[in-house]
Amino acid sequence: MADNDPTPEDFQEFLRKMLSNQGGGDIDPEALRDAMQGMEGFQFDPAMMQTIMSQLQGAFGGDPWENAQRQALHIANRDGQGVTDGSRSSLVDSFTLANLWLGEATTISELSEAPTAMTRGEWVEKTLPVWKEIAGPVSTSIADALTSALDTQVPEEMRGVVQGAGKLMRGLGGSVFAAQFGQVLGNLSLEVVSGGDVGIPVLPAGTAAVIPQNLTAFGEGLEIPEDQIALYLATRELAYARLYRHAKWLHLHVMAQITDFARGVSVDVDALEDVASRLDPSDPEELRAAIEGGALLPAQTEAQREALTRLENLIATIDGWVDVVTAQATARLPDGARIAEAARRRRAVGGPAEDALGALVGLKLRPRRMREASAMWQAVTDAVGIGARDALWDYPDLMPTADDIDDPSALVARLQAAERGEQPVADEFDEALARLLDGDDFSAEDPTEKTDDADGSDDPDGDGTPEGERPV
Repeated sequence: MADNDPTPEDFQEFLRKMLSNQGGGDIDPEALRDAMQGMEGFQFDPAMMQTIMSQLQGAFGGDPWENAQRQALHIANRDGQGVTDGSRSSLVDSFTLANLWLGEATTISELSEAPTAMTRGEWVEKTLPVWKEIAGPVSTSIADALTSALDTQVPEEMRGVVQGAGKLMRGLGGSVFAAQFGQVLGNLSLEVVSGGDVGIPVLPAGTAAVIPQNLTAFGEGLEIPEDQIALYLATRELAYARLYRHAKWLHLHVMAQITDFARGVSVDVDALEDVASRLDPSDPEELRAAIEGGALLPAQTEAQREALTRLENLIATIDGWVDVVTAQATARLPDGARIAEAARRRRAVGGPAEDALGALVGLKLRPRRMREASAMWQAVTDAVGIGARDALWDYPDLMPTADDIDDPSALVARLQAAERGEQPVADEFDEALARLLDGDDFSAEDPTEKTDDADGSDDPDGDGTPEGERPV
């Protein structure tokens, strides 16, 4: 065997590294050595390959998302800090005052569930179901691509073995992706300060939470008392949670937009095969780096770009309302405007973990239109007040559109007309719908029948005879 040929120990080390930090444990060295006995340079015959596959099935047979959660919790809880009694008490006071202030800034009612101070680990556990929903399509695509790549590259005499190893390859792809996702999610838990901080509803509806451990990092460099920061963030979080609880359709609406985007997610098989061709069994980091860096995700399709634009407009509409309501509610805070600007910049720039998450699943959310959306909501508030403004969240078809963000004048005029009791001008669709509801028989109408004006006839009776003449 040549010096540069991989040895069984190389292959064992490769698999061990691929399984590290994934909860799969070490591979049984004796079982692996027995399976690989006599194999030189990994030139497997079908019988030997089948033995190896059977030994490895259990290694990738568990739920990869359980492994992802363990990985995320390991990072989230590594400092061993919880929420102190002092921090919890201070945050309860902030939530109490924030609720009072919000009562003056919005007509949307309080939550039925008390807001809470959440640890980083609790945030991971509470939000994981939503992250699974978002990242699931990418994990599935990677698993499918690995299986397809293996099937197209192995020799004909190995096809039967490979077909039986489909579960193994799918497990490999899912496990590697979940491990990377768990690391990213754990790092994200070190950055987020509240449930609504990432712009999508990751907590259950009606749940408001702030992570005291991350408040200090948020305020670094601002030179603002931490109690003011806590009060502002508590107010903003309650505004988010109130909105999603009031507009019960909104969570599904946002997730449907994300699903529209995720439906087009695929894996670049050529890129995957290129990585596989250079893969060193003693160093699987290239595969990990390709997954984490988004190298396996092809350029977005036109349908994905359109879905992303719709999603960004929707997120901007939500964030804009929260921004305006929070600004009004925290008007008494001496440094409220500075905290708000810091929060906007933070969302616009994003952190390292948020960037990694975007690369991993192909979805990078930036509130590009938040300022325009905030200006729209402020214009509506100034024109018709908070009651009419908040009523726009009562039904999905009342919610402002992207055109309203571009130019809110038509929306403002419509709301002002409704406030004066004026009925909106009916269009052709409205008129046709009204006739249908009144029981008009559209089938009795002859669309080819012409009116007097249309055909130029001077026959007022419509009986086909000239005026003045009557049939006998």
